[in-house]
Amino acid sequence: MLTFILRRIVQTLVVIVILSYVCFGLMTLMPGDPVELMISANPRISAEDVTRLREFYGLDQPLIKRYYTWISDISKGELGYSRTYRIPVTEMMGPALTATFILSITSLLFSLIIAIPLGIVCALKPNSKVDYIANLFSFAGISVPSFWLGIVLIIIFAVNLRWLPAGGYQTTGLAYENIFQELMDKAKYLILPMVSLSVQSIGRFSRFTRSAMLEAMRNDYIRTARAKGLSNRVVIFQHGFRNALIPLITIIAISFSSIFSGALITETLFAYPGVGRLIYSSIIGNDFNVAMVAFVVSVSAVLIMSLVSDILYGVVDPRISYK
Repeated sequence: MLTFILRRIVQTLVVIVILSYVCFGLMTLMPGDPVELMISANPRISAEDVTRLREFYGLDQPLIKRYYTWISDISKGELGYSRTYRIPVTEMMGPALTATFILSITSLLFSLIIAIPLGIVCALKPNSKVDYIANLFSFAGISVPSFWLGIVLIIIFAVNLRWLPAGGYQTTGLAYENIFQELMDKAKYLILPMVSLSVQSIGRFSRFTRSAMLEAMRNDYIRTARAKGLSNRVVIFQHGFRNALIPLITIIAISFSSIFSGALITETLFAYPGVGRLIYSSIIGNDFNVAMVAFVVSVSAVLIMSLVSDILYGVVDPRISYK
């Protein structure tokens, strides 16, 4: 197990380095480096000043050398400063990561709480009315774009009914008297983006749960368990659902990454101050350091979830060995 984990960690680091280099190269191709922005802000700047500034920012160096300098600073914990906000990147990433993590985890849990029982019920009653209705809503949820659904939710619940706020993270200027009041205030800002992110996941998870449970319940060990006189609950959950978890774990791990990356559109739409919105605003504002650090953090989160899913295989199925 330890050897497997160490090998996967090395592979993860290699992937992060390769992807960060590709992203670094793409970012350098964007128009408007810091010196060009200074030139546009001050047309009277001299050619000598431009040359000196390019040397100061390292823009006169080859791409590979600039990347090496950047990755060396990152490995030392020096993430640089935001060009837009004039503060260290570390001060921006902490709150943004916390907000995105809360949104992603709540969306994932909400999706699983609804999708897994729904998929199990559909698998136990295939081709029934419940199955047909659930499949209809599942395919509809998978097909609906999250940005369109977000706009619809804002129009219905924020504009027309005025039950929930249209965007933001918390009520501006409100002094919380206790932690319960803080949680309740932030929760109402979380509902709409969470639902917008969860609808597609619910449809996808319910379909995969139904398919995995149907396959598991047809196996010989299910008939053997019934022949032993085990209760229906034990047969379904301890024998059927546990074996259906193996493909489902993979889908959940992949879906966590899609929720994390899909939050970019959702966070921007709902003005939610997470990593996705931070990446978008930093790219639009040509805030190079913030965009690169946010990208590396996002990639790392996806790869770590992939590693966690591989480890969970052995927990769910003792037949799987990592030797």
